[in-house]
Amino acid sequence: MTGMSRLDGKRALVIGGGGTGIGRAVVRAYAAAGAAVVVADVDAARATEAADELRTAGYTAHATSGDVRSREQLDDLIDGAAERLGGLDTLVTVVGGQVAFVPAVRLHEMSDEDWDTVYDLNLRYVARAVRRVLRLFLEQETGGNIVSIGSVTGFMAAPKQAGYGAAKAGLYSLARTVAAEYAADGIRMNVVAGGAISTGVNNANPACEWVPEIPAGRYGTPEEMAAATVYLASDEARYVTGQQIVLDGGVSVRGPFPE
Repeated sequence: MTGMSRLDGKRALVIGGGGTGIGRAVVRAYAAAGAAVVVADVDAARATEAADELRTAGYTAHATSGDVRSREQLDDLIDGAAERLGGLDTLVTVVGGQVAFVPAVRLHEMSDEDWDTVYDLNLRYVARAVRRVLRLFLEQETGGNIVSIGSVTGFMAAPKQAGYGAAKAGLYSLARTVAAEYAADGIRMNVVAGGAISTGVNNANPACEWVPEIPAGRYGTPEEMAAATVYLASDEARYVTGQQIVLDGGVSVRGPFPE
């Protein structure tokens, strides 16, 4: 099996795969690996740009848009992708974060509204999407695969990002439960937990200067995150479910001890 054919014949919906960053890297990687892809983004222009790029390169790609915070629009994204592709094999949830949407502050300074925004964009919509796609997978009777982008903040302290960390911890718990409940139906769910990844948000935020604390000495790349999601969606990972792959350059295993 070559790298270019790991997802041949697979039909994937990538939620949050628009303009740049991890989502854009994921849709490129899935298409290059042979999957037919539906790119979903809240910004229709970004989704269209991403899909057009893939089609120009000779891949099968479609664009759609919707707000994941809306139950109705989220259902439409999933149902529409399945209709356009003649079914669905893989759901990838990417959109999330905190500093791109609300201020990074200590927990006692965080408003209820900001907490709800972070929760909605990192866990609530994923849970809704998972429930919807599980019903679809069960109706198809062909199994299915869910990959979610998580974060090391889900199992490490998250100063000034408590809401984000709590939501990402819930994401991993959700994956473990899906694995236990649906493995016998051929349905898998896994998480790719990133550390400091070189995205537009991190690169533009002076507070996100973490390189000195990273044993690998650099940020991770969106392409490295995308490669992990391709593996988890492939048949090579067919016995992997309820797991979390960590891409953090060694941050989570570094102790306080001197070298």
